Amino acid sequence: MKFIAALLVLLSLTGCRTNESPEAQVDDLEITTQVKAKLASDIGVSSVTNISVNSTNGVVTLAGQVDAADIKAKAVSIARAVPKVTKVVDNLQVVTKPAAQRGVLPGTVASGPCLALTST
Repeated sequence: MKFIAALLVLLSLTGCRTNESPEAQVDDLEITTQVKAKLASDIGVSSVTNISVNSTNGVVTLAGQVDAADIKAKAVSIARAVPKVTKVVDNLQVVTKPAAQRGVLPGTVASGPCLALTST
C-alpha cells in the first residue's frame, strides 16, 4: 500500500495525466517499466535507447528508430506479451545505419572473403 501511495505522489509531482484514475496510472507505470525492462533484456540496451515507450490505459505506444525489421517485430511482440497491455501502437521506423556507424571502416569490405590485389 505504501508503494502505491509513493507512486501516486511521484506521478502527481511529474505532471501525470488527469484523464486516468490513480489505479490506471499505476498500471501504466508498471506496464511501461515492464516493457522497457523486457526490451533491454531481449533486444539489448543499445537498441532500447532509441525506443520510446508510453502507456495510457493499457495502450502501449512504441516510437523511435530501430536498425532492422526483425528488431521492430520483436519489440512489438515483447510489448504485446506484457500483462495488462490491451493494444500496441507501432510507430517504430526501420533506419539502417551507415557502414561507419556499424563498425565498418570506409574502403573495407563489410563481409565475405578478402581479395589481395598485387601488381606485377
